[in-house]
Amino acid sequence: MVSDRYHAVVIGAGPAGETAVERLHAQGMRVAIVERELVGGECAYWACIPSKTLLRVPEVRAEADRAAGVERPELQWPQLAAYRDYMIRDLDDTKQVTGYREEGIDVYKGEGRISGPGAVQVGETALATDRIIIATGSDPAIPSIEGLAQAGYWTNRQATTVAELPDSVIVLGGGPVGIELGQFFARFGVHVTLIHTEERLIPREEPAVSELIAQALREDGVDLRLGRSAESVSCQGDARRVTLSDGEEVRASELLIATGRRPRVEGLGLQTVGIKPGARGIEVDERCRAAEGVWAIGDVTGVMPFTHVGKYQGRIVAADIAGEEPHAGYQAIPRVVFSDPELAAVGVTEAQAREQGIELETARISLPETISRPYTYERDPRGEMGLLADRGRQVLVGAWAVAPLASEWIHQAAMAIKSEIPLAVLRDTVAQFPTFSEAYLKCVEALEPAA
Repeated sequence: MVSDRYHAVVIGAGPAGETAVERLHAQGMRVAIVERELVGGECAYWACIPSKTLLRVPEVRAEADRAAGVERPELQWPQLAAYRDYMIRDLDDTKQVTGYREEGIDVYKGEGRISGPGAVQVGETALATDRIIIATGSDPAIPSIEGLAQAGYWTNRQATTVAELPDSVIVLGGGPVGIELGQFFARFGVHVTLIHTEERLIPREEPAVSELIAQALREDGVDLRLGRSAESVSCQGDARRVTLSDGEEVRASELLIATGRRPRVEGLGLQTVGIKPGARGIEVDERCRAAEGVWAIGDVTGVMPFTHVGKYQGRIVAADIAGEEPHAGYQAIPRVVFSDPELAAVGVTEAQAREQGIELETARISLPETISRPYTYERDPRGEMGLLADRGRQVLVGAWAVAPLASEWIHQAAMAIKSEIPLAVLRDTVAQFPTFSEAYLKCVEALEPAA
């Protein structure tokens, strides 16, 4: 069966694909969206939304522990699990599909495959289109470990939709997923062992950030095994047994794989439009173009595996198709791990800046030693912040914070980096008192030439 012709067909209904299709529809185009699973994608059902919902409740209890004059609340797993299920729509996208169709956007459920220029196949249905937008996302990267497949394991999907909490879990991976879910389980009384092949957690960030997050996890009882890898996995009764590279053996009821993600490019028919994906995914230009009449957005591009980047790229594509001349820039994309305290960063790290030949001025401050807000927020206040500036141009090029609500106030640094606001202007900016944002002035004033 051949459908009518569309102005654009989007393959993949995660946040990136939804952003593109909604904007193109608003521009007056006839568009269709193809989704093999649930409209809303990984983020809505198995990643961002359920994980942040789960993290919030034990975070509230930790906040009560640190605040003055508040009794410690009791964690209620059944109520949280029920609310989590509500937030992920009980894994049912019926309302989303109906809503799109009522708007005049056609939804096709099934595997979408490009069958040639301007042609997308979904089962027996052939979609003719002027433009194809690939937004297929990514899948968990499963390491090659002896016995892993036979022993069985969780990915983020099983971990974020779990009905009953296990008594123990081994987490493989010290990135955002491993950190967030490891802390969540530990705060609900699950014994957590986190194994990471690198010597420090979240190695994409500054060493200071890794140290602060490791300290927070240890305080919550997470057993960190850094600089070691899993060599083999086996089952012993209902438990998983992991043998490490140093010969040590670790056991737990469940094993969570959090070792990164890989772009979902298989079976898409990319070769029919001259696209050969690389290890990181589909290569795109500054307008997210992948080939003539084909764009790619989100995790499948391998640019930066964040929901907000996919949505940004969806905006870029819509603008490009509208005849504008957008240019995607990634120098000021915030990076957040929703641990407690939160980890937030933007721009380059010190190592990356040196690789780029940037002569740096740097500063690192303790928030409780420089501003008042941490003391109004909690007893025994905590939090640190760092800034990196280009000494020659006198603008910020990087920033990080490990502190309460850091995900919210890191955006000031993102705006400063994006807009290349002079340090002199930042020094002359007035922040509301008392807020965490006041730390920017103190940190800018503390900038010194890097050693």
